[in-house]
Amino acid sequence: QVQVVESGGGLVQAGGSLRLSCTASELTFDDYAVAWFRQAPGKEREGISCISWSGGSTYSADSVKGRFTISRDNAKNTVYLRINSLKPEGTAMYYCAAARDECAYYSGGDYYANGVENYWGRGTQVTVSS
Repeated sequence: QVQVVESGGGLVQAGGSLRLSCTASELTFDDYAVAWFRQAPGKEREGISCISWSGGSTYSADSVKGRFTISRDNAKNTVYLRINSLKPEGTAMYYCAAARDECAYYSGGDYYANGVENYWGRGTQVTVSS
């Protein structure tokens, strides 16, 4: 059974940094693009960053450009999201998803609607104190 697991979240002060990790079991991770999403209470889910299966292409939402960096180590079956200069509005549950779309649908995460094979983790909580 495929499992995608996020880790690295926690409580951090505004201006601080975190590195989130996304790993997968029973899945050849390097066959998939991997995207990060976040959802704050009462808000819609937001696609924030995506990396292609090879790591050769990355994409980021305007809201996080310059502060968030996505990378992957396929040998470790892991994708990372480095988050710098955290802001209180960054408090959210952060999710990763592996999908066979080369990041075509990461902004909306509407993989099912587009018939894209995808696997999601359960999320890791990031809380930013002011």
